[in-house]
Formats: sequence, structure tokens, C-alpha cells
Amino acid sequence: MVCCSSDNTKILPKEYKKAAEALLEENGPSREAVLDFADKLGVGTDYRKLDTGWKNTEEQEHFLHSFRNNLDLLIQKTWVEKADEDRKEKLLARVPGFIAVIKEENYAGALGEFQAILEELAWLLFGTQSHKEDFFDYCLRIDHQMGLFWWYGGHLQHFLAAVSKDGETQKMALLLGLCYLTEF
Repeated sequence: MVCCSSDNTKILPKEYKKAAEALLEENGPSREAVLDFADKLGVGTDYRKLDTGWKNTEEQEHFLHSFRNNLDLLIQKTWVEKADEDRKEKLLARVPGFIAVIKEENYAGALGEFQAILEELAWLLFGTQSHKEDFFDYCLRIDHQMGLFWWYGGHLQHFLAAVSKDGETQKMALLLGLCYLTEF
């Protein structure tokens, strides 16, 4: 997936542009900006449940189980060339470690791992298109919310760099992506 600069918000439809720009605030997004973006992404209800109930271990376990099942299914059902079967297996093998990092509440580490997972997932789903300059525009033409998700995925480095107390920015950014992929 081609990483992008913040000026590529110009490719986003008007109804998403303001929410995306607020998400990319220099010191990290506000909680309201993340909630607005979650709504635009189509996962606002699920995100709000997680945002308020994340410390509930049972709810967290249930959500992470659903996330893993959906991600595993998405990866397994992706048709790839014989040459990419190894990539697919390696990605499946990464998921348990990724979930373990989340449970340790190492949100910066989890977000970095999520970025790598999204890179591989984009390759499995879109092949070489995922490394082209117009990848986000391509995804937006397929489906606006899916395009918005991949745009977000291309900006994860911004959230990793954001200064936040106790990794709150990284946690909010991570939960956005987890919610989307759980419902994908």
C-alpha cells in the first residue's frame, strides 16, 4: 500500500474530507474527530461500544475473537496466485501474535503490526494495484467506505508518530481499523 501525505485528502469525496482532515491533526485527533470518522467509515456504533467498554475483558475477548475469525476468513477466502500462497500463510500466522500485543495494551506496537498486516492484506486483495499511486482513488471508485478505510490504512504512520498520553491516540486509531475489518 502506498503511504501517503496528508495532502491526499483531496481525493476523498466532500462528505469525508473534513472528517479525514480532523483525523490528521498534528498532535493526534480528538475523540470527537475519531467518532466522526468512525461514523463516516460505517462503524460508529461498534466503535462507540468498544471505546466505552474496552476495559471489560469479556467484551474485549468477544470482540477480538470476532475480529480474528473475520480476518482469518478474509485471508483464507482470498484467491491468490500460487506464488502468493506463502504470503497468505505468513499473514495468517501473524494474527495470533498481533492479538497478543493488543491484549498487552501495547497500542503503538499493535498499530505498527496492524500497518504491516494491512500492507499484506491489501496485496492479497488487490495485488500490484495496492502499490500504485492511485490505489486509494481506485478503492474509492469501488466503494466509498472501503476507499476511506484504505486511505486510513495509508495514514497509520501518522498515528504512530502522534504524541499521546498512555497510547490513547494509537488505541483509538487501532480500534477504528479493527472495527472495520470485523464488519468487512
